[in-house]
Amino acid sequence: MRNTRTRLVQAATLAVVVRVMAEPAYAHPHVFVTVEATALFDHGAFTGIRHKWTFDEYYTEMAIEGLDKNHDGKYDRAELSELAKVNIDTLKDFAYFTYPTLAGEAVKLEAPRDYYLEYKDKSLSLYFTLPFAAPVLTDAKGFKVQVSDPTIFIAFQPAKGAPPVQLGPGAPKSCRVTIGEPDGPSTAALKNALTQFGGVTSLAVTFSIACGGP
Repeated sequence: MRNTRTRLVQAATLAVVVRVMAEPAYAHPHVFVTVEATALFDHGAFTGIRHKWTFDEYYTEMAIEGLDKNHDGKYDRAELSELAKVNIDTLKDFAYFTYPTLAGEAVKLEAPRDYYLEYKDKSLSLYFTLPFAAPVLTDAKGFKVQVSDPTIFIAFQPAKGAPPVQLGPGAPKSCRVTIGEPDGPSTAALKNALTQFGGVTSLAVTFSIACGGP
C-alpha cells in the first residue's frame, strides 16, 4: 500500500492529490475536470453512468511525467493502464464523486468497469462505467445524479459544445435530461467558492432524467 501511495504521489494522480490535500484549508479548486456522461439504458431501465472526465492541462502534465516508457512522445493506453487502475481503485474511497439519487434516496453503485485513460490534445481523459446495483425504471420519479467533490478541491464542469449529458442507445424519446444546480448542504459552499474564482464556470455537474409527459 505504501509503495502504491508513493507511486501515486510521483505521478501526481487524481487519487493521491485528493487524499493528501483535501483538507478544509484547501477549500478551493486545484484540479479542473470537464465532465461528459451517458445514462446507460437497457431493458426498460437506466442501468448506470458512463463517464468521460477530461483533466486540465496542468494536472495532465504532472500526471503523465515519466509514463512514456518507450520514449516515442506518445502515451498509449497500455502505458497509462497502471495510472488508470490506481485512480479507479482509490476513487472508491470517494464514491467516485458520483451521487445518483431516486426520490432523495441514494442509488447504490457497483464496482466500475471498462475503465481506461486516453491522452489527446495535451489532456488526459478517464473513461469508466458505474453500474447501478438495481436498475432505475423509466417511470421512476426524482431520478438525479450529481458529480461533485464536497471538499471543493476538484471543480467539475460540464463539457461545452455537445450536450454534456446524453441518454444511451434505446432510451425512450420521451426521456429528457435537465442540467440543474447542486443539491445538498454543500450548495452554499460551492456557490461561495465559485464567486472567488472568475475563470471557474462550475464546481459540480447535476442532472435529472424524467420520462413521459409532453
